[in-house]
Amino acid sequence: MLHIKSFTFNPFQENTYLLYDDRGEAALIDPGCHTANERTELEDFIVLNQLKVSHLLNTHCHIDHVLGNAWAKKRFGVPLWIHEKEIPVLKSVEVYAPNYGFQGYESSEADYFLVEGEKFNVGEETLKILFVPGHAPGHVVFYHEESKKVIAGDTLFRGSIGRTDLPGGNHQLLLERIKSQLLTLPAETIIYPGHGPETQIGFERIHNPFVGERATL
Repeated sequence: MLHIKSFTFNPFQENTYLLYDDRGEAALIDPGCHTANERTELEDFIVLNQLKVSHLLNTHCHIDHVLGNAWAKKRFGVPLWIHEKEIPVLKSVEVYAPNYGFQGYESSEADYFLVEGEKFNVGEETLKILFVPGHAPGHVVFYHEESKKVIAGDTLFRGSIGRTDLPGGNHQLLLERIKSQLLTLPAETIIYPGHGPETQIGFERIHNPFVGERATL
């Protein structure tokens, strides 16, 4: 069984996710933890539940999703996985982080690359990599078919979609990819977004003003 624990970190109110199986093997996705208190909150949960972090993954590499990358790599001794197209996005964070008040930001580098359509295991559980660019050029999401759950990053939100006015953004591409990669999933599929509450594919198919049946934009 796949278990999902969410944390909300940093001034951007970013959702960090910890996925783990019944044996306690875990994947840490988009660690937005920046302060000592945020890192302690995440670490305490891992220790209390006797989890072993084996994967560190970024859906994409905007600042709010990577603030804890360097710390997590060192603390848990794991490599960082991103899509290859996110290399310049990740690199740019160290340049603009001080402008957002993150004076102590520590940069990190990717060790391995995520590839569209491939699968990877978190212990006994298998997740599929879906490629959904548009918010960021190398944005991926992680789909657990058995439980119908998606870690969606900043692609699809409850009643909204990811912004596309940042460097590398492409509004039309994001719309197309959400429709082809996400809205085609079963209606009961739960979306765990990078910000805000969970939602379901069936709800977004109808009600999302950008990609749903009632879309006006």
